[in-house]
Amino acid sequence: GKKGGGSSDAGGGAEAEAALVRHRPDLILLDIGLPDTDGVALCRRLKELDTERDTRIIFVTSYRDQEREEAGFEAGCVDYILKPVSPPLVRARVAAHLAQVRASVLENSYRDAILMLAHAGHYNDNDTGAHIWRMAAYARVLAIACGWDDDAADRLELAAPMHDTGKLGIPHTILRKPAPLDEAEWVIMRTHPAIGHAILSQSRAPVFQLAAEVSLRHHERWDGAGYPGGLAGDAIPLAARIVTLADVFDALSMRRPYKDPWPVDRITDYVSANSGKQFDPELVRRFMQVLPQLLEIKRRWDGAD
Repeated sequence: GKKGGGSSDAGGGAEAEAALVRHRPDLILLDIGLPDTDGVALCRRLKELDTERDTRIIFVTSYRDQEREEAGFEAGCVDYILKPVSPPLVRARVAAHLAQVRASVLENSYRDAILMLAHAGHYNDNDTGAHIWRMAAYARVLAIACGWDDDAADRLELAAPMHDTGKLGIPHTILRKPAPLDEAEWVIMRTHPAIGHAILSQSRAPVFQLAAEVSLRHHERWDGAGYPGGLAGDAIPLAARIVTLADVFDALSMRRPYKDPWPVDRITDYVSANSGKQFDPELVRRFMQVLPQLLEIKRRWDGAD
């Protein structure tokens, strides 16, 4: 079925190439034994023409040798169906692969939304795109150090860049003020975690639910002196504690218009001095353990600001 709905049949290699360009199908059933071309070579050609890299090719074949099967996968096919074909089997295999296509499209939509929200949250301040994605990479390393599995750490890496989404509700005169905020302005600034939570919690998707939680709690402090809830210790979600530390580490290590990057030893002294105050002491310990990984990420990103 092509992306606009329906299906198309092609009798040979040339017709298959024309059909791919014309219809941009989600999936192609390709008989290796076409009359005018080698099926493996055609598969390779079709993948070259597939500039969006999202068309899946399933071989239908009577060949059963491993060498030919390996050649097909190397050429870019995703599955084999052996002749004689069973219609129910074909329908089931096609449905499974189309479900994966839909899931991939949905995941890309999530990533697009995350990218836009992350940049929108920083639109009126001095943070750059490099900062939010570098900080997210730090958060992932810290999550793994805390024993999170890869899927959970990946979700946090996607959620972390949205932690300042609530700044959308803060006047740009406050975000861009070239002098320290006065108390009345701080009252307004301290509303951004709740604003971000209100925006992000509209989605039931796990990544946005996590982002909503991080948004609400990323200015809480281990000693209870943070905002908006004055939570202390383990009452602060671990995801928010991780993002807080990752965000501070990156903010101190990056160049800003008003400051040079801090050297590593000054940053670690600051983090250590605030263990048990701003930061979770156990998280600080794990931060020190993975510091070489964090510095390697920083090295790869240097020059992106």
